Amino acid sequence: MIDVNEISRTLLERVKHLAGDVNLEEVGSVIQIGDGIARINGLQNCMAGELLEFESGDMGMAMNLEEDNVGCVLFTTGEDVREGDQVKRTGRTTQIPVGEALLGRVVSPLAEAMDGGDPIPLEKLRPVEAIATGVTERQPVKQPLQTGIMAIDSMIPIGRGQRQLIIGDRQTGKTAIAVDAMINQRDKGMVCVYVAIGQKASVIAGIVHTLTRYNAMSNTIVVASTSSDSAPLQFLAPYAGCAIAEEFMYAGKDVLIVYDDLSKHAVAYRTLSLLLKRPPGREAYPGDVFYLHSRLLERAARLSDDLGGGSMTALPIIETLSGDISAYIPTNVISITDGQIFLETELFHSGFRPAINVGLSVSRVGGAAQTKAMKKVASSLRIELAQYRELQVFSQLGSDLDASTRSRLNHGEKLMETIKQRQYSPVPMEEQVIIFYVAKNKYINDIPTYDVDRFHREFVSYVKEQDPGILNDIRDSNEFSQQTEDKLKVLADHYQGAFKISKPL
Repeated sequence: MIDVNEISRTLLERVKHLAGDVNLEEVGSVIQIGDGIARINGLQNCMAGELLEFESGDMGMAMNLEEDNVGCVLFTTGEDVREGDQVKRTGRTTQIPVGEALLGRVVSPLAEAMDGGDPIPLEKLRPVEAIATGVTERQPVKQPLQTGIMAIDSMIPIGRGQRQLIIGDRQTGKTAIAVDAMINQRDKGMVCVYVAIGQKASVIAGIVHTLTRYNAMSNTIVVASTSSDSAPLQFLAPYAGCAIAEEFMYAGKDVLIVYDDLSKHAVAYRTLSLLLKRPPGREAYPGDVFYLHSRLLERAARLSDDLGGGSMTALPIIETLSGDISAYIPTNVISITDGQIFLETELFHSGFRPAINVGLSVSRVGGAAQTKAMKKVASSLRIELAQYRELQVFSQLGSDLDASTRSRLNHGEKLMETIKQRQYSPVPMEEQVIIFYVAKNKYINDIPTYDVDRFHREFVSYVKEQDPGILNDIRDSNEFSQQTEDKLKVLADHYQGAFKISKPL
């Protein structure tokens, strides 16, 4: 029997002692190809995650370093790769172009243009995999990230540098919340990165169209891996998006990155692992599926002032099945993130949108990432809604209710109507403070539920008309002073008396 490995080792030993300027290049050969996986022989010094170049021009990434071969995943279909083809090491891990040139573009996980525009310039490259910043290189999350969604900004606040999970069944508005948050950043100097993982091309096109329509595309980068792309590209997409976002973070900018969604990412990784013959674990996922997401989400941070003070805020999305948040991947990601926004199917179908279940949603950063003005007017909102849901159960029993219980039920119903919101209509923080002020002080309790939204909208317009300084003071100071409150109370008293209730439809 001829031992190929023994022969190659002997030849390498002899070549080392040759004199002269010889350019040595380690070259291997494909011994097996199929399902987007290539087994390569002869690359003894190959690194984990190294980029490999095939004779056909196809590129791949080394994922399995075994004793006698390297398991490589292909970024292309691999139709032109044949057994026996030569494979060269590049000597570098997978890197992609980053920088300002990507703003407003739709790119693949390898940063190739997908929007029909000019090719992406290769001025600066960054590895897709990077070690997360250490504890001493970070600072506490304390600066709010305004999503423009009233239910989130008031009760589940998100800070810059936080990782907030959006979780729920399919078709409950998870992507809509993320897109609304991105639209709200259009005038705030924040860079947005939207990573689509295994989404339909038509859905991605729709999101790009929406962002363009609401003037939010100029500060946004879309990293798209469609459902027709190979599993390696879907696996690479969130890391590529994170590398792009990191470039801006280390330049001292604030970045919002959305991973839509990590359930499909885990499935893509499971596909790769099984094809690479890695041992399966629970639900056939490999044993390191937790590390898959922890090494991604830990890269979100608010950097210390010494490193420029930039931040990366992550909004990962997870799709559940029948509301089961105790499944394997959901519990993994919940334990990594700093809170979750839970969307409920029943609320969505009942017409309550965004369909956020306030009871199951939580932000572990909490009030630290909230303005003083919002804290003052919305601090009791979560408790009042919890009491309303509790009383609602008893009221369904049909027994007679006393006046106090009826009053609390009515107030809770009006509060629920207050936090309803139209899609693509983010509300500025100062307007939210005014809306929650009139709701908290029960100015809306005598108004029919169907007229609550109109009352809020017209009252904000009335304040802008009568005393625009109120909104400016709240926006500039982030506080709700006693003087501002006194002015607002006078306007609210007058407006409540002048408001005309419309006829029900």
